[in-house]
Amino acid sequence: MSVTGVAGEERHDFTKDESQQIRARSLRLLGSLLRPVRARLWLTMAIVVVSTAAQVAGPALIAYGIDTGLPALTQGDWMPVGLAGLAYLFTGIVGAFLIAWYIRLSARISQAVLLDLRTRIFLHTQKLSLEFHESYTSGRIISRQTSDLDAIRELLDEGINQLVRGVLYMAFTGIALVVLDPVSGLVLVGALVPLVILTRWFQQRSQALFRRSRVASAKLIVQFVETMTGIRAVQAFRTERRNQKEFGRLVEDYRDVNARVIQLFGIYDPGLILIGNATVAVVLLVGGFRVIDGGLAIGVLLATLLYTRRFFDPMEDMAMFYNGYQSAASALEKISGVLEEQPSVPDPARPVDLWKADGTVRFERVEFAYTPERVILPRFDLTIPAGQTVALVGSTGAGKSTLAKLIARFYDPSDGVVELDGVDLRQLHPKDLRRAIVMVTQEAYLFSGSVADNIALGKPDATFDEIVAAARAVGAHEFIEGLPNGYDTDVNKRGGRVSAGQRQLISFARAFLADPAVLILDEATSSLDIPSERAVQEGLQSLLADRTAVIIAHRLSTVAIADRVLVMEHGRIVEDGSPAELIGGTGRFAAMHAAWRDSLV
Repeated sequence: MSVTGVAGEERHDFTKDESQQIRARSLRLLGSLLRPVRARLWLTMAIVVVSTAAQVAGPALIAYGIDTGLPALTQGDWMPVGLAGLAYLFTGIVGAFLIAWYIRLSARISQAVLLDLRTRIFLHTQKLSLEFHESYTSGRIISRQTSDLDAIRELLDEGINQLVRGVLYMAFTGIALVVLDPVSGLVLVGALVPLVILTRWFQQRSQALFRRSRVASAKLIVQFVETMTGIRAVQAFRTERRNQKEFGRLVEDYRDVNARVIQLFGIYDPGLILIGNATVAVVLLVGGFRVIDGGLAIGVLLATLLYTRRFFDPMEDMAMFYNGYQSAASALEKISGVLEEQPSVPDPARPVDLWKADGTVRFERVEFAYTPERVILPRFDLTIPAGQTVALVGSTGAGKSTLAKLIARFYDPSDGVVELDGVDLRQLHPKDLRRAIVMVTQEAYLFSGSVADNIALGKPDATFDEIVAAARAVGAHEFIEGLPNGYDTDVNKRGGRVSAGQRQLISFARAFLADPAVLILDEATSSLDIPSERAVQEGLQSLLADRTAVIIAHRLSTVAIADRVLVMEHGRIVEDGSPAELIGGTGRFAAMHAAWRDSLV
């Protein structure tokens, strides 16, 4: 399923066939989650059946005690009353014990399923290609891991309990009533007609409302997460008031849909009470006349009244289950949609190992397009020899970053082949690909943890001396030593305790510690000031000497260390040569360099 398909699920504008496919997909996911716990599931069901039967036996035992035990007791025989009392006590104890056992088992099943599902979401979303993550917002991913999983947890923890016990309780109660007094059973059957009509009416109207409630809740979470994630941009551009209006509108939508849900229950719950009370009244009226005529024992009448009243007790819980079921079903649809996503850059079926890469990169008849109508890189050929440093320059949107992402295999070409040392990147083993090619982006993302931990991401088994050596090589050692705890300083969430330039230097140290054959720097010096950039360039000149490097930069000062410059426009390479050759010419790069030089005067 495509990313746009998942986005469509947020809107819920499906055709009938699409709805059936989504439902089938959700059921497959549910089946795969329950399969590992099916033994405990069967045991739990058996416990529920026995415990429910024990609970339903109570009114019948009371009827026996009244109609048989009391007359016998007047004759001095206390055995029937004693047996009825002991049996009632025994069923109560057994029922309580089994319910406690059931709660523990169901909780273990619920937690096992949720752990499995949560892990699947995390592992699967990590494997998905960059295309997915650029289309599927972080707020929606967080919604899958939070509100959607909470909806499923509530269903597993309470909803299934309400449904299974409710259905069994009603079934056993109805059977016991028919066996005890068929006439009262017929009255109950008659009451099922308005009950089914009311319940069907509730289901039809609640289904749409519960789906809307889930969508409204997800939009709230997405808005909140994205606002907090981009709080710097929010405060920089003073969008607080506009965000307040948008969030207020989403809150109002959520309040409105929940108010309509409450109104729905405001009709359904009183309707249940009315039908239940009317049924009890009819059973009492019919049974009372039969008691007077001697056609029904008083104890049996009491038992039928208890059974009739109890028959309707689970209905409200089952209505609440339907609420939880709709929320969980909607959540499961969205989660199954994410889990059905396939990487647009899949791992090879028969990977080729490349233990030691030299770093020769070759594009052969390569074309790339995000969509058939949007061709970013028209067909072209390019060879970057091992050890060569290539600078990509050009206007924004020229295709520089796309070309770099193809080398890093964040995307696969729409046509043609990208090779490393003669091996198609699509056939190269993932571990060799990630070891051989490293990309440093403008974002310079740091994870929570120490500076040393962040640098060591490039080589998890690196020694502290190796970490320090990498930091020295890119000119980061001095500022790291000046931090409160040096290399043990916690950089805080997303590197909030260090400056943008310092984050970039740490990401440089991380990349150089990895020691790749091909290093890609995508606007990686954009966050550095001039002194820092010069320090990094000094480190780059020595560190790039024996490796292939692709540098994307708008700062032409960074281009000076390159062996070769490629000027790109509209996805095509329009100039190719050494910096000196292109500066001395009359082409695009010469004009760019002259404009940059004049800006320094």
